Amino acid sequence: MPAITEGLNLGDLLKYEAPNLYSRDQVTVGAGQNLPLGAVVGLVTATGKVKQIDPSATDGSQVAAGVLMQAVDATLIDREDGLMLARHAIVADHALAWPAAITASEKQAAIAQLKSLGILVRKGV
Repeated sequence: MPAITEGLNLGDLLKYEAPNLYSRDQVTVGAGQNLPLGAVVGLVTATGKVKQIDPSATDGSQVAAGVLMQAVDATLIDREDGLMLARHAIVADHALAWPAAITASEKQAAIAQLKSLGILVRKGV
């Protein structure tokens, strides 16, 4: 009998958030992306939209602004229904989604940026 594999869910990612939804922000995910739950995102300064963090960018998305709380398919159009952890939360490291080309030092810098927002990244299962 084949094994059934379940993908990550919010409980795998989110270990703590502040009461009364204080940790969350609704965001617009810019078109041209299909981002998974746990994607670390940056905020594009000119548009106010989020996109997956890109340490080599110069548009604002090089700085971690939060972590997506759900998968968002913005392949064709901007999605205004994105939900992001923006402050005072604890997330599991194994549930974060990073760009394929990110280096270990760039990842550590992004984790430090999340920490400055009050989003702590912890070893989790």
